[in-house]
Amino acid sequence: MFPGISSSFLLLAAVLGPVAGGPQTGLRPDMTDQELFWGTDQYDFSVVLPAAGLECFWHFAHRGERFYLSFMVQWVTGVGHDRHLSVTINAPSSELLSTVNDAKGQINFEAQETGFYQMCFSNFHNRFATMQVFLSFGVYYEGYQEEKKKEEEASKDLNNTLSFIEDATHKVEKHVFHIFRYYNFGRMRKSADYFLLLSNSRYVTRWSVALSLLVVTSGYLQLLFLRRLFVTRGGGAEEEKPRC
Repeated sequence: MFPGISSSFLLLAAVLGPVAGGPQTGLRPDMTDQELFWGTDQYDFSVVLPAAGLECFWHFAHRGERFYLSFMVQWVTGVGHDRHLSVTINAPSSELLSTVNDAKGQINFEAQETGFYQMCFSNFHNRFATMQVFLSFGVYYEGYQEEKKKEEEASKDLNNTLSFIEDATHKVEKHVFHIFRYYNFGRMRKSADYFLLLSNSRYVTRWSVALSLLVVTSGYLQLLFLRRLFVTRGGGAEEEKPRC
């Protein structure tokens, strides 16, 4: 009925092909992993580890970048209350790079390989206790100045003013990045102190209530005992004298 529309539709389908309507499996097919994940980035969040639980995360880093990880146990609930956390970092080639077994710590190293680095956090010390851990990790690049000097030597006609502004901007970005790193670690300590304060407050409140009930109960029992010492029983011609 509509030969013009049918021919246009077939022509459009032939141009787009069968892939246009299908699912896209890659994030950016036109870019490699190195181009896709290049740049300074950081992440910070909290994760809850169950009893004897294990959680692993992966983060991309290029060779020459600085990889850092900061962690701190915020609270532990359950039986045992062991605040030690087992942390391991593996390279993309599955080589063990670093391991820490403590309630808090910082790991910082230069990436020797390009790929995804694995971070695993294990709560195997506590078989019957759950813990919450605050994490802050990321990568930053410190080789910008050396590459910039090589580029300036290669191109003599580069504008000095723009180069100076660009260098100053990168220095400011680097300092701001490290400021946020130390700020996140300070926030870790503050949150850990806050949860410790709440835990101590609940502990003191529970023991205060328990001791108050114990004192009231012991006073009531002593009063009953003293009253029974002065009880007199009437019966017959003779009346029993008080026992006290």
